[in-house]
Amino acid sequence: MEKTKFDTILDFAIEREYEAVEFYTDLSSKILFAAQKVMLKDLADMEKGHAAALERIRTKGFAQTKKVNQDVEDLHIADYLVDVEIKPNLSYQDIILIAMKREEKAKKLYLDLANKVSDGEMQNLFRRLADEEAKHKHQFEVIYDEEVLKEN
Repeated sequence: MEKTKFDTILDFAIEREYEAVEFYTDLSSKILFAAQKVMLKDLADMEKGHAAALERIRTKGFAQTKKVNQDVEDLHIADYLVDVEIKPNLSYQDIILIAMKREEKAKKLYLDLANKVSDGEMQNLFRRLADEEAKHKHQFEVIYDEEVLKEN
């Protein structure tokens, strides 16, 4: 049986979430400090939650999904920072920056997908996922602003 466009898109989105899980898990193995390992585990768990939500949509449909939330404030901090090279002994600042950049890219991916589909429910799904990624980016930008920028 041929996969539907819906299943193909869901597969793609789930794959991206699991890639993020792998990224944060792998990054955790390169970090020395326990607090940073905990933060990276939390990030991986958050991405696992996104994948699980997408799997629920596959089995239960859109009825279980919330409507798109209101706009999330974008502090644009990540827009002005350079990418960080992944290496052993990353600083707390580097981890926050990497997380901000990844969440921004995930948000853009889901917005692009929302603009490429014509089905209203699928558009809502991708906009909801983009909104979730925007919330996470905002959380990291607040942390960066309050804990990194104020220290410097």
